[in-house]
Amino acid sequence: MAKTLKEKLGELIPRLREERATILKDFGETQISQVSVAQAFGGMRGVKGMICDTSVVEPDKGLIIRGRPIMELKDRLPEEIFWLLLTGNLPSADELALFQKELKAHGEVPNYIWKVLKAMPKTSHPMAMLDTAILSMENESAFRKRYDEGMAKTEYWEPTLEDAMTILGTIHTIAAGIYRLKYKKGDIIEPSKKLDWGADYARMLGLPPKKGETYAMMRLYLVLHSDHEGGNVSANTCHTVGSALSDPFYAVSAGLNGLAGPLHGLANQECLNWVLQTMEKFGGAPSEKQIEDYAWETLNSGKVIPGYGHAVLRVTDPRFAAFNAFGKKYLAKDPVFLTVDRVFTVVPKVLEKQGKAKNPWPNVDAGSGALLYHYGIKEFEYYTVLFSVSRAMGMLSQLVLNRALGTAITRPKSVSTEWIKSQTGK
Repeated sequence: MAKTLKEKLGELIPRLREERATILKDFGETQISQVSVAQAFGGMRGVKGMICDTSVVEPDKGLIIRGRPIMELKDRLPEEIFWLLLTGNLPSADELALFQKELKAHGEVPNYIWKVLKAMPKTSHPMAMLDTAILSMENESAFRKRYDEGMAKTEYWEPTLEDAMTILGTIHTIAAGIYRLKYKKGDIIEPSKKLDWGADYARMLGLPPKKGETYAMMRLYLVLHSDHEGGNVSANTCHTVGSALSDPFYAVSAGLNGLAGPLHGLANQECLNWVLQTMEKFGGAPSEKQIEDYAWETLNSGKVIPGYGHAVLRVTDPRFAAFNAFGKKYLAKDPVFLTVDRVFTVVPKVLEKQGKAKNPWPNVDAGSGALLYHYGIKEFEYYTVLFSVSRAMGMLSQLVLNRALGTAITRPKSVSTEWIKSQTGK
């Protein structure tokens, strides 16, 4: 008989708690990282100082979710990925069906959320609208209610999971409603009782299904952006806020505020902008020689080529490869995708010849925008909202697990510049 996600976690969590307690008892004083002055000043990049079991990013392999390379998961449903993130295993067919049913049961958006969104200035950024909506829904928090009533620490994960289901069950509906309100696309579309999470998001946006292609694209997008370790700004911010026992509505809203930053969530639209500028310069899909010339022009003007290079990866991002394969299958003749594909052929060679880039290969953002553009989402500032709907899965799964394992409040020790100077003898 299929078990609910809560029942599955109820079996798993005691074993995880025992494992963590054993590691801390036996190896608590073992050193796992050293910190340089450059890292202290440089945003703690590369410092090993937190635990995230949902996913890792290997420099030579890319994103790995619970031991599975992302390319093995590209044809899965987002709901399967969320289950995998939390439990370490993919759901059975019966478990998936039961989970989808539960998720839909948590899918009613309170009417006051629509009133809040409609009351915001017409010039509001769609990310501000999404953040505000999630924060406003804190009124629905099961965690806050249970905490105020009094509950054992070992039970914290249960209402956290309940809140996670509420956020995940509604965020795609809210995000789609924001798109239709902000860009005057017509009435808000109610969620379907039959479609899966990703397909229903595409439908509620009002995108033409194109014989199911649009649904497939959205599922792929949501899977590929679902999680990316625990140190990125959105996940780390969500974790820090959640570590204070702020409920998931506070924590996820905070994480989304981080995702709204230009250095975190803006990349795919910048990549697409560069591609469209290239096409405008040459009056359509440019040749490889024209792309090479424009790439050198961009680099010689002191700018970078968006979408190429990554802080961790030293190979082509497999998520880019997944998008590229999808594009070749469904939109090979689309001039924007054709340009993206030719850029992939040309730009790494240019960057290698220039010799400044540690990683000349494309990251996920180099390819995602072309697919969104092809299927009708041409409002660039909305792209981060799509990213947010997906990344909510990673933030929420990490949050539930951290509550289950009693992860401590985040409180790194800071030092002053004077202390650094005294320690370095300067």
